[in-house]
Amino acid sequence: MRNIAGAPISWGVCEVPGWGYQLPVERVLGEMAAVGLTATELGPAGFLPPHPGPLLSGYGLTALGGFVPVVLHEDGLHLARAFEGFAAGDVLVLAAATGVDGYDERPSLDASGWRRLLANLDQLNAEATRRGISAVLHPHVGTMVETGPEVERVLAGSGVALCLDTGHLLIGGTDPVELARQAGDRIAHVHAKDVDNALAVRVRAGDLTYTDAVREGMYRPLGDGDIDFGAVAAALDKHDYQGWWVLEQDTVLDAPPVGEGLVGEGPVADVRRSAEHLRSL
Repeated sequence: MRNIAGAPISWGVCEVPGWGYQLPVERVLGEMAAVGLTATELGPAGFLPPHPGPLLSGYGLTALGGFVPVVLHEDGLHLARAFEGFAAGDVLVLAAATGVDGYDERPSLDASGWRRLLANLDQLNAEATRRGISAVLHPHVGTMVETGPEVERVLAGSGVALCLDTGHLLIGGTDPVELARQAGDRIAHVHAKDVDNALAVRVRAGDLTYTDAVREGMYRPLGDGDIDFGAVAAALDKHDYQGWWVLEQDTVLDAPPVGEGLVGEGPVADVRRSAEHLRSL
């Protein structure tokens, strides 16, 4: 069976200030274990303790790395800061941050900015390799690498591997199935999320902010949206993909879910459905 992990953002735990109600760590980890997940990404700084192994092992979980936004298009890259909390064997999921909070708008990048971004990516990738860490670049809405042409620019101009985030790619205008077919040998990590494409179209058109679209339910349990995960899995299988499938459905909670503290209430229902769908493929 596939290596299926979780991410705290599926429970609304996010690094963006004011994102929404943040569930306590005990509930998130307990519900991950309850749906049969065996590993988790770390989540935002402060969600887990600096050395989370003992806490996670109590829930039958291990840490596999996590998402780190880094400003890559400017000089003065802080290498050590990017690797804080990471150990050999982890996956460093890099996003090309804009330098401002949130993902609702972004600046344009000129040629010199692109040169710095690509050079910094390769520098981070080399340092990750030296540390025994797998670095991947995560195309992400509201970052400097969002659209199809920007993804192609990274593939052509850098040696870093990719995180195939099926949702962010589709929202940014890239077909995740086709990318998996054409560049599967560059994919070293998967964030599996399904998408309501009607809402994604509105985000691309600028009619709806990313945050509002998430709040309206743009991310759907796997199998309920417009992404063909059977085709994604088949494409990656042809490239002998052996990495993790991280269930990562960005969620905004406006208040504590009904029955807080009880497994089976709130966001875990969507995670369970997604895990079942992925296991059925």
